[in-house]
Amino acid sequence: MKLLLDTHSLLWAIIAPEQLSAEARAAITDPAAQVAVSAVSFWEIAIKAGLGKLTLTGTTPEALVEAAQQQGFDLLPLDPRLAASFSRLPSDPQHRDPFDRMLVWQAISLGYTLVSRDRKIAARPIEGLRLLW
Repeated sequence: MKLLLDTHSLLWAIIAPEQLSAEARAAITDPAAQVAVSAVSFWEIAIKAGLGKLTLTGTTPEALVEAAQQQGFDLLPLDPRLAASFSRLPSDPQHRDPFDRMLVWQAISLGYTLVSRDRKIAARPIEGLRLLW
């Protein structure tokens, strides 16, 4: 199974795995799973930490990249062609968070299941999006 971790799923997988659902934790730790983290998540973490909206105790945004790699997670860059096709994602006036929407688009476009607890994402089905929590 190809999994793409949402930003909160990444943080919990590294810092507080007990916060993950049992199903998400089992899927992430399954040796057969291909678990990926998007550059979008590291960007979101860095921005929120810089603005004081996210407190990272005992780590830094930069250190999380290495921590993700130590967990065996693949690092996904944001491809310019994928970014350019982002306009094809249907708009959602109820959920306009650009980071979440970019992660949703990456998951759909690259065939990943998005590991996310985000209720706004789950509330409105999006064609092609597979969610796991």
